[in-house]
Amino acid sequence: MNIQRVGVVGAGTMGNGIAHVFARNGYGVVLCEVEQRFLDRGLETIGKNLEREVAKNKIAAADKAAALGRIEPVLDRAKLASCDFVVEAATEKLEIKTEIFRDLDRICRPEVVLASNTSSISITKLAALTKRPDKVIGMHFFNPVPVMKLVEVIRGLATTDETFQTVRDLAVKLEKTPVEVNDAPGFVSNRVLMPLINEAIYAVMEGVATPEAVDEVFKLGMAHPMGPLTLADFIGLDVCLDIMRVMLDGLGDPKYRPCPLLIKMVDAGWLGRKSGRGFYKY
Repeated sequence: MNIQRVGVVGAGTMGNGIAHVFARNGYGVVLCEVEQRFLDRGLETIGKNLEREVAKNKIAAADKAAALGRIEPVLDRAKLASCDFVVEAATEKLEIKTEIFRDLDRICRPEVVLASNTSSISITKLAALTKRPDKVIGMHFFNPVPVMKLVEVIRGLATTDETFQTVRDLAVKLEKTPVEVNDAPGFVSNRVLMPLINEAIYAVMEGVATPEAVDEVFKLGMAHPMGPLTLADFIGLDVCLDIMRVMLDGLGDPKYRPCPLLIKMVDAGWLGRKSGRGFYKY
């Protein structure tokens, strides 16, 4: 398929990053949100991140202007009908993604591949909501999207080899490294990472060590660039909690039970970097 125009549903942390890399690599982008303020915030972030690339001599100033010119911000989801490929990057909640995928299936041409940037929700389940389950796939980018090279490409039960190859080739054109993963709660990245973060939170809750001490152990002893609690704050504690609950529900193993301290912090609105407070203050 000749993909020239790409739809991105959601202009939050992941959505604006995905729009950024598509636009920077020459694709027209229709960036869709539910409210103007979310679009404005997403476009502002894209502008700042492109300016950072200019400052580091990764792109020219003219490239920044050209990339921004390729992005069409919209509030009307029907405008995604013109797209050759669509990536959903909405909140990590099944009920929200369910509504979006049913709508995208109705709006988009039958041959268009529908991808989800979900970090844990079943691709097979999302695909079953559509009349094109063979053309639904996971395309899981990592934050910050303009910097991180990995893309998990997740096959649902019905995903065809042709759909997989389309997305794999697209990731390569975006200068990313695609890694094939089969559909399972949390895929590979979060199935391994989130229990690590969850256990680190238990260590804090049980008084084994402070957040600073836990993070130092992983930075100095395991050569992690940042500790698991700093990373949790960066991801968003609400996102971590949602993913743990998806894995507990999908796998049924009590080892995925979210730490009570994680639940309490989310209830308090201490979501990490984005709210100004998590395990650290920002």
